[in-house]
Order: sequence, then structure tokens, then C-alpha cells
Amino acid sequence: MPRGDITNKLIHFTSGASPDDAFARLRNIIRERRLIAGNRMIRGSYMCVCFTEAPLAAVADGFVSCFPYARYAPFGLMFDKTMVFARGGRPVIYQPEAEFNGLPEVIRWRHVRYEPIGEDMIDFTWEREWRIQCSELQFTPDDAVIVLPNGEWQSLLLEMHDWEQDTCVEAYSTVVDREIAEQLREEFRWRIVTLS
Repeated sequence: MPRGDITNKLIHFTSGASPDDAFARLRNIIRERRLIAGNRMIRGSYMCVCFTEAPLAAVADGFVSCFPYARYAPFGLMFDKTMVFARGGRPVIYQPEAEFNGLPEVIRWRHVRYEPIGEDMIDFTWEREWRIQCSELQFTPDDAVIVLPNGEWQSLLLEMHDWEQDTCVEAYSTVVDREIAEQLREEFRWRIVTLS
């Protein structure tokens, strides 16, 4: 049964110093078709790719916010939760820091500090985080949906793709027949959703 507070999708958001920077990072990820793992804010320095399971509606209502204060930019990739799970992804374990050593070594990468009481309260449960422990996550356009802030960014992404393809065809046509060069043009195979 569909519910508004849970989804069967997971989203990996980019970050950046500006919207243009975050958009450039997303374009690079799409071009390389891989997410490179990091260990920022992960105890034990485990290399992981991180996601949120927050529904798109919740994301649009404040998970990502305006620059320069946002931790996450409204640019990312959305995957089916079953695909991420099949590749080893799991929801994190929110728990006090003192309980980290009680976890078996093989799942410590899932630990996220959670201290809801006391002087130094820490609560990242709003992120509804999932992780995959890996060095990188490779994917295809069939695996992922591009998440963009709005239709203007979608138009820009499509225009940039067309410009790159025109440039490639022009370059190829200097060494092969124009008709053959046109056959090397790649269509845009990605699906896109916008937050507004």
C-alpha cells in the first residue's frame, strides 16, 4: 500500500559551493556513471556511498535548501531501494556513540551517532540515511533517475547534452563522412524528475 511517509526509492544528493558547482558535479557523475564513496562524518573512516530514503515530497519541502546554507544541493540521482539493497546497501543504525564498539566489525560502517538527550544533542535521523560500503557504485541510465531542482535546470542539462553531441559529431566529421559521424550521436537516455 502506498504511503506518503515512506518510499521505495533512495536518493544520493550532490553538494557544492554553489548551484553551478553542484550541477557540474552531477554532470560529471552522470558522464562517469559512478558514485565515488567518501568517509566524511563516518566513524571508522569506512568508505561508503550515502543516500536518503526521504520521499521526493519531503525532499522538496526542506531536506535540501537554499545556498549557501544547504548541506545538500537539490541535484542528485534516485535509485530503486531494491537495487541498492541487492548491492549491499542498508539503512544506517542510529545509536549512541558508546554503542559503536558493541556492533560487529562487519556492520560498523552503518553506525550514525544519535544522542537525543543531554547537553550535546545530535540527531541526524531526519536524513533517513542508507549506505553502501564500497569504493564506488557504478550504474547505468536504466538504474538511476536524475533529480533536478526545476524545469530550468532540466532544460539546461538537455541543452548541454545536445551541444556536446553536436561538438562530437563535428569533430568526427573531420575524419569520417558526415553521415557516419551523425550515427555516432548519442541520445539522452536518462529519466529526470524535478523537485518543483
